[in-house]
Amino acid sequence: MNSQLVIIENPPSSVHKTLIRDLMPELSSHVELATWDSLTLEKLQERATQVLVAVAMPSSPEAIGVFKWLREHPIPSPTLAVLANDVDDETLSIVSQSTDDFVLWPTHAAELRHRLQRMVCINHKRDELVAAEDRLTEILGMEQLVGKHPKFIRSIKTIPLIAKSDLPVLITGATGTGKELCAHAIHTLSKRRSFPFIPLDGGAIPDHLFENELFGHARGAFTDAHSAQKGLAAMAEGGTLFLDEVDALSPGAQAKLLRFLQERTYKPLGSDQFVKATVNVIAATNRDLERCVQEKLFRADLYFRLNALRLDLPPLVERNSDIPVLARHFLQANSTRKSFTPAALRKLQAYDWPGNVRELFNVVQRAMLFAEGQYILPDHLSVPVPDDPSQNNGDSFRDARARAIEAFEKHYVEKLLEEHNGSVTRAALAAGKDRRAFGRLKKKYGLKKVG
Repeated sequence: MNSQLVIIENPPSSVHKTLIRDLMPELSSHVELATWDSLTLEKLQERATQVLVAVAMPSSPEAIGVFKWLREHPIPSPTLAVLANDVDDETLSIVSQSTDDFVLWPTHAAELRHRLQRMVCINHKRDELVAAEDRLTEILGMEQLVGKHPKFIRSIKTIPLIAKSDLPVLITGATGTGKELCAHAIHTLSKRRSFPFIPLDGGAIPDHLFENELFGHARGAFTDAHSAQKGLAAMAEGGTLFLDEVDALSPGAQAKLLRFLQERTYKPLGSDQFVKATVNVIAATNRDLERCVQEKLFRADLYFRLNALRLDLPPLVERNSDIPVLARHFLQANSTRKSFTPAALRKLQAYDWPGNVRELFNVVQRAMLFAEGQYILPDHLSVPVPDDPSQNNGDSFRDARARAIEAFEKHYVEKLLEEHNGSVTRAALAAGKDRRAFGRLKKKYGLKKVG
């Protein structure tokens, strides 16, 4: 069993007796003593200890060596240093850089106890975070949120921290990056996990139905309201309300949502009473909301209300190295013995995946169906790939078609940019494309910003 309190000291010393007898007697049966010269540094990184107390009175070369080692090799256990009142400035500087806290001995017993208890709490929080990350791995392990790219890892590792809060969350990312999966993960890791997770698609609800869909109605509120009906806010009570494509809401719907977020109350249509809402709100968008605010397409006050906590998901094109990882994961998830040839994986990595992980998932599913043998070959993958210049004879149908498509794309993108004064966002909206995908086309053809 791991010790709850490890005390390193230079014997003889009465510090450990004071700690055990007067300050934390409840830990007396879980204390381990060690000396500076007998300490195995590498083991400090492996053990689960509530608190490590390093007593350096006087400061020996062995103690200074350990503090320097700790400065370069952080350990999981919070560390409290106990130093003599006459400690020199150099030692104090090293200790302050390598430990979580320190005290000068002798000190007031109440202060030392308070510091130790605070460090125990710090460790509990670390344990909770590790448990949450393990739970996150379990949740996402069977889903499509898989990858090793640093950008992806940085985003996903914030989910357990976000889940601890009741503040609104804004998840941004291109279509198919897994925004709803992340919203589910936040809900599942939060204290609201035993209550409902209710999604609302802002792009699928007509403006005149938004209020009824979100807040419900009372009996007799309108001609066909023969009975009262709960809205999605009431259905999500105690849990999470997920607002997908929040950028698609009309100005009127945005105003109603803002009031709901500000006051945490709502009134069903036809009712004369307000209802208090206890829900957490997660919103998602595949558009640049900051630009939408600048262009008066989205309310600034609603944006700042939703953007309390932010989770940005990178598109697949920005984590190209994850494409083989995801592709193999989808095969394993289907318990198939099929595998990709190296050429097939190269073909997957050569594509820019405007539909992101969702598109990759669908391509792998089709390939599994069409590949009759053990191996998935490039021909089984229904994605376009640039022609090999070494195979070009300049006269093939494929060449002519590729040139025609490129000429059309370039002219079309250039024309839209001119019409919208160089605004990529407005041009993308007019083209019905994602802003990032449109931006990649602009970059592909080397088009300069107009105006």
